[in-house]
Amino acid sequence: MSVGGGRLYLAVAAGGVRRYATYRAATAAGVFTNTVFGVILVYTYLALWEQRPGLGGYDQAQAVTFVWIGQALLSTLAIGGGGFEDELMERIRTGDVAVDLYRPADLQLWWLANDVGRAVFQLGARGVLPFAFGALAFPAALPSSPLTWVAFLFAVLLGMLVSFGIRYLVALSAFWLMDGAGVTQLAWLLGFFCSGMLLPLNVFPGVLGEIVRALPWSSLLQAPADVLLGRADLWETYAFQGAWAVVLLGAGRMLQSAATRRVVVQGG
Repeated sequence: MSVGGGRLYLAVAAGGVRRYATYRAATAAGVFTNTVFGVILVYTYLALWEQRPGLGGYDQAQAVTFVWIGQALLSTLAIGGGGFEDELMERIRTGDVAVDLYRPADLQLWWLANDVGRAVFQLGARGVLPFAFGALAFPAALPSSPLTWVAFLFAVLLGMLVSFGIRYLVALSAFWLMDGAGVTQLAWLLGFFCSGMLLPLNVFPGVLGEIVRALPWSSLLQAPADVLLGRADLWETYAFQGAWAVVLLGAGRMLQSAATRRVVVQGG
């Protein structure tokens, strides 16, 4: 990628930040919703860990911190949806994606840059405040070393790539499906269950636990959370997330090539 191309995608990412920054009411509502659900989950976790101390290898403070990490990353990594995928699927359905394909930019990189901009804004706007509230209102296990926070943010960045890779494949399915709502809902359910949003994946027993921890969704919450909580081998975690990012982005590239060769645009 040339310097000029790099500047183009940086501009797209910056545009993504500005675009979501205009939705101030929605952002404020999202902060409130994340905080309320975080409080509900915290009290549920406290009751569960009261009965099962050390569940999943976490003490109560670590379990509480896990909740607030989840609330910080829910919108950042679009675990429950809300990213670019609905817009891209609509453009495929209406045929407007043909305009995108004529741009002097790669379709995948364009949407990736846009989604990174969205994720950066959501992390700062909807992630930091609920997390800060939770850390102040409840006992939390926070690292004292700045390097641990840097390591955590790098794990979040890799999680962004994995999340985009999953959702890009979901969006491209619209080239073959008349309605991608079913695929979107399935991805949403898998994201919640397999990322650790409902319960830390370390709690899942036996073979089920091994399976969900091996799936790409564990890169979205479980992996960054364990990095922040000091329970992860950094290089193994990064290698796991990076491998899934490469696989998913590569699959997206191949599916994009197949879709553009097919030259079939729903509704157009």
